[in-house]
Amino acid sequence: MKKYAYIGALGFLAVITTEFGIIGILPQVAEHYHISIDKAGYLLSAFALVIALTGPFMTLLASGFDRKKVMLTAIFIFLVTGVVSSFSPPFWLLMLVRILPAFLQPVYIATALSVAVSQGNKQSENELMSIVFSGVAIAMVTTVPFATYIASLFSWEYSFMVQAIISVVALLAIYFVLPPMPVKEKKSYGSQLKILTKPTFIVSTAMNFFMISAWFSTYSYFADYLNKAKGMDSTMVSYMLFVFGIIGVLANWVAGKMLNKNITSTALFFLSGTIIVPILLHFSGGNTVATIVVIALWGFLYSPSFLNASTYMISSAPEAMEFANSLATSFGNLGVTVGTTVGGWIIVSKGVQFTPWITIVFGVLAFTMILLRQYVERKELLRVDPTNVGIQP
Repeated sequence: MKKYAYIGALGFLAVITTEFGIIGILPQVAEHYHISIDKAGYLLSAFALVIALTGPFMTLLASGFDRKKVMLTAIFIFLVTGVVSSFSPPFWLLMLVRILPAFLQPVYIATALSVAVSQGNKQSENELMSIVFSGVAIAMVTTVPFATYIASLFSWEYSFMVQAIISVVALLAIYFVLPPMPVKEKKSYGSQLKILTKPTFIVSTAMNFFMISAWFSTYSYFADYLNKAKGMDSTMVSYMLFVFGIIGVLANWVAGKMLNKNITSTALFFLSGTIIVPILLHFSGGNTVATIVVIALWGFLYSPSFLNASTYMISSAPEAMEFANSLATSFGNLGVTVGTTVGGWIIVSKGVQFTPWITIVFGVLAFTMILLRQYVERKELLRVDPTNVGIQP
């Protein structure tokens, strides 16, 4: 039933609004607490780091609990974060309530995906997952900029009120729509941890990491790049962000349909953007119309990246879907951190116009991991059946 997937997407909307809603108000937060902007940035980086380090373990611990209760608990913690933060508490407390939901973010994502696919057939699994992940794209074009806009009209505390309201709506939807979902047969920790020894899963994890690093080495500095390298003012950049987000919603829907047919081909198709987009950005030069077209293509090829990465990893370990997805979330966040860090280093040492070339480097590494997985799968297939020289689609 698709309604379970839409409920998952609504919760995802609350999760992403909380995680990335802070980006637009960091200058106001820094000014309020009389701290530097890089220290205020810990509110974002600490969130991502906690996810990267604890996600898989928290998902394992929660794997035996009723899925409805797990989702309710996770969103409730996000609600608490929004409410407490809106009262502008001392910075140490603001940091604490920002970190707390990060422990449960991968748990929520893994559980929401599991709930969504549990109500469908095997053929529609990836489409249902794409519905859940559409919450990311929708948040980036609606609630995240809206929270920033509200903060600009009043004060930064109101941004957290927006986050709290979204969390309340998601909490009510989960409570009243989802039935109790106890885990009938809990998988042992050993059976789930076993996927860490699978060569195909290890290679798929590396692909996830390199792909997300590729995109975020440039996307993290989207506004700065368009402003300095393309000469766009702040108003034009905001329009570009809107175009980027709208295209992203469509891209997630398309990716879901494509993943149902062939996961590897879909991953390769969207990953091609890490090579194509930087080259087109370079050759578009100062032509505004050409740049807008490239940005639209950028939004289309980038937006399903987390969906593609998770699906690609899960396809190599379907026997431990929730644990595999939590690892996808953790390594995706690690990719965000590494891509952003390397991109920042390039900006300081060379200039923001050079960041797209780092995207190509990471993109080539991601392509290499896909080819390596194909090789490992072919080798395994030949070991099991020497007469078979092909790879299963």
